[in-house]
Amino acid sequence: MLDEAKNRTLALQARMQEIGIRRAVFTDESSIAYLAGFWGYLGIEFGRPSMLVVDADDAPIVITPLMESEMVGAMTWVEDLRVWEDMGQRTWGRALAGALGDNPGEIWVERGTIPAIARNYLDETYPGVPIKDISPVLGAMRMIKSPFEIQVMKEAGQIAGAMMAAAHGSLREGAQEYESALAVIDAGTRKAASFLTDKGWERFVSPMIHNLQILQSGKDTSMVHRRASVRHYQRADPVYFCFCNMAQFKQYKLGFDRMFHIGEVTDEAARVQQAAIDAQQAAIATIRPGIEAQDVAAAANEVYASRGYETGYRTGRSIGVAYLEAPELKAGDKTILQPGMTFAVDGGISIDGVTAGRIGDSLVVTETGFDYITDYPRTLLVTER
Repeated sequence: MLDEAKNRTLALQARMQEIGIRRAVFTDESSIAYLAGFWGYLGIEFGRPSMLVVDADDAPIVITPLMESEMVGAMTWVEDLRVWEDMGQRTWGRALAGALGDNPGEIWVERGTIPAIARNYLDETYPGVPIKDISPVLGAMRMIKSPFEIQVMKEAGQIAGAMMAAAHGSLREGAQEYESALAVIDAGTRKAASFLTDKGWERFVSPMIHNLQILQSGKDTSMVHRRASVRHYQRADPVYFCFCNMAQFKQYKLGFDRMFHIGEVTDEAARVQQAAIDAQQAAIATIRPGIEAQDVAAAANEVYASRGYETGYRTGRSIGVAYLEAPELKAGDKTILQPGMTFAVDGGISIDGVTAGRIGDSLVVTETGFDYITDYPRTLLVTER
């Protein structure tokens, strides 16, 4: 992982030299993980920012709180670590100013994700200095995944499969939503642990599956992103699991969704779910190098329209070390698909207050088409209990 991160940084520096960017400040956790190989366990929400300053010509600099510096130093390949403290004169602002140098002509940041306290500091400390956006430069690099990255994502896919199987196995009339969430966490964590060692960089990678489970059942299924509650499942209930904020491994994040029905399925619920499945499969069938991202969405929308449904959802999004990367599978995105791109491809319909139909998988674009990263039956799923 660290060799990969170092090579990415070298590639970024070469690109910066080509287009005349001298120095960039990265504050987004996914970008820091991508380039420097580490991520923190506190972060900006605790008022303790970590930053990576990449110079086009010199070695990069990590700026990190003193309390995390030992861990960061062991996790990253970057040798120049500059620490700061909560009190006294050794502030993060001073560390950042030292890394930026005197009188920078321009400062490149991740404009869409830079924390307010960091942006405010730059505006106040360097009035009149142009603040420019490095995000499209790094984003273009992140579109195409290396074989190493794809292998990590396939391991994440196996973890996600174990999670979905546990979700499926937890479903029975009378059980409660939170019990399914616990089963998912347990199964995913045990599967993730099977891919890890306690040696080297991997000893800092936690196998723990976390975040609140997105789960809705019964009439609330139409709410899309409700969280697991104490509700009891009833017969013929639809139950929706979304792992988009949980199916991740070594910072690589997938999209993965399935809908189940408890014991039996109503005719209307079956029609809605089958439409979602067919739309997703129509979209996936179009995926290959050379087509535009919006063409994938068009294939799904054609199915929805033929069944009499409308949807406001995009059909998919690029995935990687961030939950949302470029491009997106939606109308207006004319990005040409290339081998090595990875996507979460969804099917989704909501009938407010009644039911919903949803399915989602992650995949990678290949030279001839695509390969699935996640795998679970793509059919109408009805439990036996």
